[in-house]
Amino acid sequence: MAHRFITQAVVVGARVFGRAFAEAYRQASASSKYAQSAAGGSSASSHNFASSGLTLDEACKILNVKPPQGGKADMEEIMERFKRLFDVNDPTKGGSFYLQSKILRARERIELEVREAAEAAETEAELKKGWRPKVYKDR
Repeated sequence: MAHRFITQAVVVGARVFGRAFAEAYRQASASSKYAQSAAGGSSASSHNFASSGLTLDEACKILNVKPPQGGKADMEEIMERFKRLFDVNDPTKGGSFYLQSKILRARERIELEVREAAEAAETEAELKKGWRPKVYKDR
């Protein structure tokens, strides 16, 4: 009798878990399609938008800095503004956690843009110079 009850509980639990997992997958898929269509169909820009939740222009407006030109930005100025705004909006000092999180995401978005531009420039320089494999003669 007990084994029948345990078996039923396991089967019902597995069914509930399976339905919840399927629904979560459907929602994630729909969200991904929406982000891709909102970004104009290019998968790279939709990935950046979906991962950070901000566009580069929004991030620059939040921190009140100029957008990176050619992948170069004054990171000292960005960090200075980030620290000041982050401290001003500290919830323990009467600030807003929402604004503090937006400021953090804005800094991360600008850093992502600069990092991607630096990686692209490094790849371009390597392609221009030619591929030079690192050969270790002592191995």
